[in-house]
Amino acid sequence: MSVREDKAALVQELVEKLNESKTTIVADYRGLTVAEATELRKNLREAGIDFRVVKNTLTRRATAESNNAALDVYLKGPTAIAFGVTDVVAPAKILNDFAGKHKALEIKGGLVEGRLVDAEGVKSLANLPSREGLLSMLLSVLQAPMRNLAYATKQVAEQKESAQV
Repeated sequence: MSVREDKAALVQELVEKLNESKTTIVADYRGLTVAEATELRKNLREAGIDFRVVKNTLTRRATAESNNAALDVYLKGPTAIAFGVTDVVAPAKILNDFAGKHKALEIKGGLVEGRLVDAEGVKSLANLPSREGLLSMLLSVLQAPMRNLAYATKQVAEQKESAQV
């Protein structure tokens, strides 16, 4: 394969990743040691997140083809991109936690379900509870009316019992 064909294949792969990912986060990785970069890649891989270092020119071609050209504002300097396909919050959480421990990693921004977010937006997303946590909160809210009805019924029954004695 020629270099041009390799680049075209890489651009097509990036287009597919951009189209299928729910969350795409762009970060500057300058200053990370090899061990730190390996640790970050391992953490992301365990969560099912693809993490790539790609030339900005190739990424711009992919964003143009996938109608995600808004992401181009963050494609300056050394750029690494995390693609989260299954979980919207996981890439933001992992990158934000890692950036907190390793100041060399700088989150630039990204796309969350098609909307452009800056670094603060990514940090806000990272502070959300996990999907399981949100589901348990929802379940708790849905159970509250039944729990309150049961409690009120019990109180009425106890009052009637004490009135009969």
